[in-house]
Amino acid sequence: MTEYSKQTVVLDVMGADDGPEAIIRGGLAAAEHLGDSMRLIVVGHKEKIDPIMAGIGDIPPNVTVEHAASEVTMAMTATDGVRVKDSSIAVGLNIVRRKQADAFVSPGHTGAVMASSLLILGRIHGVQRPAIATAFPTSTGRPCVVLDVGANSDCKPQHLSQFAVMGSVYTQIVFNTQNPRVGLLSIGEERIKGNELILGARKLMSESRINFVGNIEGRDILAGTVDVGVTDGFTGNILLKFGESVLPFLRKAVKHQVQTNIFSRIGATLMGPFLRRINRAFDYAQVGGAPLLGVNGVVVICHGSSNAMAITNAVQVAHDMAKKRINECIHRELTANHFGKKHEPADKSQNLRDGVIRPTGSDN
Repeated sequence: MTEYSKQTVVLDVMGADDGPEAIIRGGLAAAEHLGDSMRLIVVGHKEKIDPIMAGIGDIPPNVTVEHAASEVTMAMTATDGVRVKDSSIAVGLNIVRRKQADAFVSPGHTGAVMASSLLILGRIHGVQRPAIATAFPTSTGRPCVVLDVGANSDCKPQHLSQFAVMGSVYTQIVFNTQNPRVGLLSIGEERIKGNELILGARKLMSESRINFVGNIEGRDILAGTVDVGVTDGFTGNILLKFGESVLPFLRKAVKHQVQTNIFSRIGATLMGPFLRRINRAFDYAQVGGAPLLGVNGVVVICHGSSNAMAITNAVQVAHDMAKKRINECIHRELTANHFGKKHEPADKSQNLRDGVIRPTGSDN
């Protein structure tokens, strides 16, 4: 940890789809908003960063720049990206490894960020596989955190069980959800539904201290019947990409209907505030980034096309995770759930049966 209560966040500004300017602006906005509680280290090629910052003008005093000679491009493989030792990713993660910073945020090459994080920072003691977590909007207004959404295509039951613990801790800390309900994504709610991976993971999760409510189906994510959804990275990434398609679909569908007749256009005008709320609910920029849980340092991975607002939110999430010592919490919960001598019973007082409780009138 860095000195006193001030958290230091490293922001990699290279590798984004549209260049570093929006990334820099987002980081500066977060630095200004958080003020004395945060120090921001902007990492990247100074020849590209300096003109942008000069054009912005007033730079918050809690911002410094660290030069990185190279950049991992999207055309590289993750393996090639790891080999670039002077890239902005490597330079930024090494600052965290040396305890000169508490968190790392990057909109760059996702595979290179994941691989480099494992090699440079290592894993939290007891974690077998790290996982990428992302928050899905729900009809209840509370987010549903789903993990893994891309770090691990092939998993074992103990990996999913650990994802459940990490997701539960993350949800409690970041979204202030007490005793989060954790569900295991399967092809049905029943105990017997699922392949060997799901059946094995279900047994381990049932024996842990987390508030495990049983199997869930894909529809339960947006319905908000659970606070945490657990799956392997292959399935989770498909779910994530499908979720990302919802907003463009809605935009096109509304535009098509509006063009049909004047009554549709009037209706769309009256529904304007509602449509804007829906747009915000599915806008990834509201969340900012996806944390890579399980590595020995706070790492937040952002979309390559992130705008300034997304980066601002991602930096604030990283700051909050570091301030609340999320990795220490994850290690403590894993000790209790996986390699402690004795498991304490989970608090499942909110559950009336083994399985999610659907709202009245929903389909079975």
